[in-house]
Amino acid sequence: MSIISSTTVSCSSCAANGELKVYRSINVSEDPSLKEKVLDGSLFVWSCPSCGRMNLTKYETLYHDPEKKLMVWLIPEGELDESQSVAIRKHAEAMGGYELRRVDSVGDLIEKILLRDAGLEDTVVELCKYVTRAEMATNAQKQGDASSDFANLPIHFHALGEQDGEKFLTLSFPYEGKMAGCNIGFNVYEDCQRILQRNPSIKTEEGFAKVDAGWLSEYL
Repeated sequence: MSIISSTTVSCSSCAANGELKVYRSINVSEDPSLKEKVLDGSLFVWSCPSCGRMNLTKYETLYHDPEKKLMVWLIPEGELDESQSVAIRKHAEAMGGYELRRVDSVGDLIEKILLRDAGLEDTVVELCKYVTRAEMATNAQKQGDASSDFANLPIHFHALGEQDGEKFLTLSFPYEGKMAGCNIGFNVYEDCQRILQRNPSIKTEEGFAKVDAGWLSEYL
């Protein structure tokens, strides 16, 4: 079930205090509207009653979608509570087929939800991002641009699309002060999927695994 509490927060603009509704646990089967609020980010935005500024908030929450069999633990700061993690993991294992993930940011939480909805494996998509960064770096070198740090470019999955019977993945990333995007063919996803299948040593940890660029860098 969803667990809600409240806490006092201060506006980043005028320093006025206000009450923030905090979702410690989010069960979207009980309230489907919560999923949309997570995806559009509104569940993590607080409007100052004094000056009206919209403040982005950070708090720990456990996102649970029983239909998609997905649990994502958002922990912006600090370490995972191991005893609590084990208890939740055992509960998920008893229900069977769950994907358990741990993330640091709201953006990463949104990405995990979108990937599960699209039926894509996040481990495979991380390899797709790695390939995309490498290609962008190669193209930049060919054009004489040695200043761009594509190796550390934060790329997120945006959507799975289809045109003329061909599927593709849309990725988004910040570039020159604004958001940009690119499409990669689904064949790239399938190639990366086969690479991981041939390399079973590249795997996730048990329980609430953290699957991101840092995880992949341990193997590549």
